[in-house]
Amino acid sequence: MDDQQAIARAEEILHQAVDGMTPRPILKVVRPASVGPCLAHDDHTEDDRVQVRLGYQLTGVPGTAAKSLVKQADEAWRKRGYAYQPSAGAPDWSDPFPTVYLRTKNDDFWMDATAGVLDRAKGEGLAAITVTSPCFAAAGGSAAPTAHAASPHAPLADSTAQRRVLAHSSRIYEALRAPHAQIPGEGLTPVNDHRGRAFLHHTWSAKVAGHEEATRTVARGQAYFEAAGWVVRRQGAAALRGLNPEDHSVAQIVADDAGMIRVAVTTPVPPPPGTQV
Repeated sequence: MDDQQAIARAEEILHQAVDGMTPRPILKVVRPASVGPCLAHDDHTEDDRVQVRLGYQLTGVPGTAAKSLVKQADEAWRKRGYAYQPSAGAPDWSDPFPTVYLRTKNDDFWMDATAGVLDRAKGEGLAAITVTSPCFAAAGGSAAPTAHAASPHAPLADSTAQRRVLAHSSRIYEALRAPHAQIPGEGLTPVNDHRGRAFLHHTWSAKVAGHEEATRTVARGQAYFEAAGWVVRRQGAAALRGLNPEDHSVAQIVADDAGMIRVAVTTPVPPPPGTQV
């Protein structure tokens, strides 16, 4: 698969959900179809792969129709044999502002349809759909910019720590189930504390539809940490810190009211053999 094929397939999946909707919404681009860094690596290592992501708001319909549009998307996709993402399961339709997470079975595209809150008292929301392709090789085999790439001026000395911090980031990404948001300056960097101890620091972001979905995303992060044995400390409804007791990695997940999710993972770099600590 190349980028044009991935974009065409993502648009096909989106229209499979939208074209039969009643009332028929107007599509407003919120995430133009674009090729970006691959974050959910299969083997938790750095490579040249990329992903396609696109997203639309479903506008031009009453705000009270948002839940119905999400349900119609869910039904249209499941009629084509697409399945709920295992980590998400079936949605709670008693929620006036539900979100569904599905994936295609044959080519592993991921998609979600969500109803973000506009006016809770009136039951009004705004539906949105996002489709994300699987990872594929960058055109020409050249290295693509990736959220895993460290600065070329700051070489990474320890491959074990690099694999560890990227593995943690990938598992957190999978647990959050939120589309990656490419932010300049984010990625993997070596750092030192005031005592000279070395760490690898990996930062990345995701974007969801509004404050309430961001809060749910942080809650999914907490559920993952607790299931994986991390020590968790909540910092309000929209932030948490986790400590991995096995390798002493620290992760922080923070969400803002606009739906931006910031993630940072820091892992100690083991000292060279024979070094006294």
